[in-house]
Amino acid sequence: MIMRDSPAIEAIDLTKVYGQGNTEVVAMRNASMTVRHGEVVALLGPSGSGKSTFLTAVGLINPPTSGQIHIGGHFVLDGSHARTNLTAFRRRHVGFVFQKSNLIPFLNARENVQIALELNDASPRAARRRALELLDNLGVQDRSEHLPTMLSGGQQQRVAVARALANQPSILLADEPTAALDSVTGRQVMELFARVAHEHGTGVIVVTHDQRALSVFDTIYEMEDGVLSRQLKETVV
Repeated sequence: MIMRDSPAIEAIDLTKVYGQGNTEVVAMRNASMTVRHGEVVALLGPSGSGKSTFLTAVGLINPPTSGQIHIGGHFVLDGSHARTNLTAFRRRHVGFVFQKSNLIPFLNARENVQIALELNDASPRAARRRALELLDNLGVQDRSEHLPTMLSGGQQQRVAVARALANQPSILLADEPTAALDSVTGRQVMELFARVAHEHGTGVIVVTHDQRALSVFDTIYEMEDGVLSRQLKETVV
């Protein structure tokens, strides 16, 4: 069970090293971040700065070489040593949204959300009801029976967010989710992440190059050469 009185995620001194000896590359060094439930965080930085390394580490996809990760009050990872079944924990407690929506092309919008619930043992009836509730909450219920190719880019991302929220995750991680969208749609999606955080109590981290919508974020971090630093919003916007 996720404990809402604990941080949504707490990453402590995460370091990621690839190779060894002359080929050693430090992709991330002593990166620490605490995200509260209901907080939406932007992570900025140039390409190759370590942003995706950090996101895949806290998302339990590519564990760090050293450091600790706590999610929803659970001590999940100590360096490369998992303290739980990472695949099962990630499926239930971590949501992902990527640059491309990655919707299953032969499933309609509702089915794309519903399948995430059924994979976690929800009954088809309960999964359908939850999927429609999420699509309605995110403003795309009227597109629920449409295939991804029949949706606009912004609608596809809304469905992707609904799928990521299906199992009520403690954290939602988004990697350049507006890169393929126009500026107006991109800002709408950024505002959607803020609303998701505030209304659902989810901790949200968004990796982005787009500085036009930073006003929607509660906290802003910057990463450069694998080093993570926190900035006041006023110094960026």
